[in-house]
Amino acid sequence: MLYFVKTPNILKRVFSKLVWDIPTKDKTIYLTFDDGPTPEVTNWVVDQLNHYNAKATFFCIGKNITNHPDILKTIIQNGHTIGNHTNHHLNNWKVSSKTYVKDIEQTHEILKQQIGANINRLFRPPYGKIRLKTAQKLQRKGFKIIMWDVLSADFDQSITPEKCLDNILKNTTNGSIIVCHDSVKAFENLKYALPKTLEHFSQQGYEFKALPA
Repeated sequence: MLYFVKTPNILKRVFSKLVWDIPTKDKTIYLTFDDGPTPEVTNWVVDQLNHYNAKATFFCIGKNITNHPDILKTIIQNGHTIGNHTNHHLNNWKVSSKTYVKDIEQTHEILKQQIGANINRLFRPPYGKIRLKTAQKLQRKGFKIIMWDVLSADFDQSITPEKCLDNILKNTTNGSIIVCHDSVKAFENLKYALPKTLEHFSQQGYEFKALPA
């Protein structure tokens, strides 16, 4: 499985209209969680964040919101931000822009029903794969496309939990956006790495914030 744990600067420059990090001199980190809400995992994540007074952004799949609206409410009630991660976890490299955008808009409507009219338009493409044409279409509709600076690789079942933690600790800097997953697949790595990440950076004087809308 090939991927960048630390997003190369050249990639950030070439695709500069996508959000890769939040430049700052402050000790601020942006934790993000993809693929929930998941009954077996998401509530545990929220509990871990609460323990360190940390805020995060959850990029939710529409069909999971429909199946678990109570967990979505728990995320919001605890002061975290919700983002859009498509309705069916689509790969834009494998479907048309039209199909992809429609799937995102379906999730936006689901969120509107659950949260109300004043919802943000933060969006993260599943697998980090999005065509330029699709990105431009979404941006014209007001969506802010959020990528990442650090990939925890918690989803990779071939790595150890210790390696997952190492990916985060060695690559995170001020303003980093870190990707984790509140999914069953990622949980073995996440349950080891997340508490230790929160503890380590909290001791270093960092603050964990939700992404600005």
